[in-house]
Amino acid sequence: MTTLRTNQDLDPHRLREVFGIFPSGVVAVAALVDGAPVGLAASSFTSVSLDPPLVSFSIANASKTWPDLRRAAHLGVTILADHHSTVARQLAGAVSQRFDGLTVTATAEGAVTLDDGLAHFDTTIYREVPAGDHTIVLLRLHAVRPAGLSDPSPLVFHRSRFGRLQPG
Repeated sequence: MTTLRTNQDLDPHRLREVFGIFPSGVVAVAALVDGAPVGLAASSFTSVSLDPPLVSFSIANASKTWPDLRRAAHLGVTILADHHSTVARQLAGAVSQRFDGLTVTATAEGAVTLDDGLAHFDTTIYREVPAGDHTIVLLRLHAVRPAGLSDPSPLVFHRSRFGRLQPG
């Protein structure tokens, strides 16, 4: 059995580079807060549980958006498609311009989803778990709607860049 050395370089820049080797999908998390859409892009989304139905994403503790977004009664989650790289950058950019030109739908409870996403989830916060410089947000699903596309292709975040899956 080989043991790992513990004196490796764990510099945050090096860690980000190594973590980036593993590709992930990208989602938009959004809601109406005080009558206006508030949202962000997250590349840490994953399914968690079928019973109860849970998904999660991680948010930096330094996020300026999360304190407002977490006040919403319901959160919408949209799985972004491979044509959404500009949208993902926009959702990570200037707060006042995050929804400029985007077509969205809001539920009666305030969950906001992008109309042309691959799938839409209506969720509520189930639990927040502190995890170092991030918080893991567990979301309980209340409704799920796939896009119904014949060949959906998700937006992929890999090595700090957006891309698409290559058919194999």
